[in-house]
Amino acid sequence: MTKLSEQRIILTGATGGIGIELAKQLVAQDCKLGLVSRSLEKLEQLAGQLKTDKKNICLICADITSAEGRQEIIDNMEKAFHGYDMLINTAGIMDFTSLIDQSDERIEAVFQTNVIAPMQLCKKVLPYMLAQNKGHIVNIGSTFGSIGFAWFTSYSTSKFALRGFSQALRRELAETPVKVSYIAPRAVKTSLNSSAVYKMAKEVKMNMDNPDFVAKQILQSIIKDHKEKYLGFPESLFVRINAILPGLVDMATRSQNKIAQKYIR
Repeated sequence: MTKLSEQRIILTGATGGIGIELAKQLVAQDCKLGLVSRSLEKLEQLAGQLKTDKKNICLICADITSAEGRQEIIDNMEKAFHGYDMLINTAGIMDFTSLIDQSDERIEAVFQTNVIAPMQLCKKVLPYMLAQNKGHIVNIGSTFGSIGFAWFTSYSTSKFALRGFSQALRRELAETPVKVSYIAPRAVKTSLNSSAVYKMAKEVKMNMDNPDFVAKQILQSIIKDHKEKYLGFPESLFVRINAILPGLVDMATRSQNKIAQKYIR
């Protein structure tokens, strides 16, 4: 079991749907938070919503996809809290489109934000965590990282990569005190989704959770030291089925894919 009280936590994507709710619930656990976002305005708005002593939060306006931004995160955490105990990677971007219509630049941006930046930030925090003999890396994935969904090709692929990275890093660090968790919600009602996604989700009856509920489930998984956790049923069951019988899922999703195609950009 992990005790969250007094934990010094880096939270990327802090002004996103899940990030905001995680921030609210983490301050309720008496954590010290480094809130990371590219928008200072949104960070200041979030800070105004948090019911905690201002000394317990540090606003970090930084781009995680740049080396300078990642160093800014480290420098701010050391200045505010003399280090860090946990990294929660929630930052992410997504497109709902056909692969052929997605620009090369956008595909690269999806991978930079969803995979490469979290990997490089993990690499950045590891020396300190290993030196202090404790640490926890939490990567927020998606059901789309275990089941490849049509019209979300780059997003699904990036989350598959994040899942593989989390698994490999956990095994690499197995003989150390640093823990690695991968937590995968199903679809979540956030601004990450376009209006087209919501219309499609309604027609195909896609299950979508509220971000406050998802944040609560993520916190419980962290507290219980889950190495991998898939949130939501029956999606968590489909993850298992897809791993064993992907052809069965191919057939099961064909009608849904045809409906979804009507809504892609």
